[in-house]
Amino acid sequence: MEEGAEIDRLPIDLLAHIFVLINSFSDLAQASSVCRKWKEAVKQSLARRHSLSFAGLKMDDNSTARLVGYAYSLKELDISRSCWGCQITDNGLYEISLAKCISNLTSISLWGMTGITDYGVVQLISRANSLQHLNVGGTFITDESLFVIANSCPNLKSIGLWSCRHVTEIGLLNLVNKCRKLESINLWGTRVPVDCFIGLLTISPALQIKHAGFLINTGSTAMLPVA
Repeated sequence: MEEGAEIDRLPIDLLAHIFVLINSFSDLAQASSVCRKWKEAVKQSLARRHSLSFAGLKMDDNSTARLVGYAYSLKELDISRSCWGCQITDNGLYEISLAKCISNLTSISLWGMTGITDYGVVQLISRANSLQHLNVGGTFITDESLFVIANSCPNLKSIGLWSCRHVTEIGLLNLVNKCRKLESINLWGTRVPVDCFIGLLTISPALQIKHAGFLINTGSTAMLPVA
């Protein structure tokens, strides 16, 4: 009687531990198609991950939302723009926002996602109440998103708004006023006037503001070049 392959004898828990070490989602997709046991092991491996990064990958709404939905223990989510062209839309962000892990996320990066608007960002961020680090640089968000971030993320420590040309002084002042734990904000490439920085630092003197290659804070009352 012919015996099965040694790997077939491994329990699902051990297979899941092995699959956690695989970072290629295409490889995981192939593994999940081998048999039901492997498919379940792949799901369990995703449930154990604390970090997921789709940066540099050609992802769409359905596949991204499905993977995030399996990642129950997720803390960090990176779906930055892909060199292949990000296909994530507002609908995708909404689907992702329904995942059980969203309320526990401490870090989200949506950098360079030009296909999203305030609608998708609001849906996602309004449910991410544990967020500490957020990067929405290179997107077309407006003050509408900043208002929701201010009301939903009391523990926010850093935010990247690089080249967000549609945010204004009103949204920024409200954000800094409500997010009292905010330590740094990247405003490089925005259109807010320099006078706005005075208002932000008046509210939060310890705040570090990155703008036009300089780091601005009241600690040294100076504009220090950023490497």
